Amino acid sequence: MASTATSYNPSRDDFAAMLDESFAGGNLQESSVIKGIVVAIEKDMAVIDVGLKTEGRVALREFAGPGRESDLKVGDEVEVFLDRIENALGEAVLSRDKARREESWGKLEKAFNNNEKVHGVIFNQVKGGFTVDLDGAVAFLPRSQVDIRPIRDVAPLMNNSQPFQILKMDRRRGNIVVSRRTVL
Repeated sequence: MASTATSYNPSRDDFAAMLDESFAGGNLQESSVIKGIVVAIEKDMAVIDVGLKTEGRVALREFAGPGRESDLKVGDEVEVFLDRIENALGEAVLSRDKARREESWGKLEKAFNNNEKVHGVIFNQVKGGFTVDLDGAVAFLPRSQVDIRPIRDVAPLMNNSQPFQILKMDRRRGNIVVSRRTVL
């Protein structure tokens, strides 16, 4: 058995065919959410193997959420967004934030179509209203939709999980409008 392996000298075409075959199983496409395995944690970066020629790096802060630390360990399976298969350094360009956003959009579209309430956190004040974090996706809450009566001080509502109703969604433009008033 060992003698047949050493006598076989693969040609360039054979090598190209074997390489293509090794990547055919993955069928990885850019701009999609894929599963990967954490192979190492270096300083503030997680090294993730997604089945490509090289691993990708994702900042550990992307795995932590508002008010919670990252509990990532070597060997964990995680979902990441494949931005590009290879950058100038030859690494896969991955993002956990974008994967969370994609996952969140799917859930929010289902809730919108079924006319269900969603939970979110008001985290910022902008012109004409507020921004709400809906588990990764950012939505706009118009000032008129905060409460039944006009509200002067919104500080008690900030950074607390609350129910919202989705009024409008446009995935192409990345636009979500929510209301707290319709829930109340």
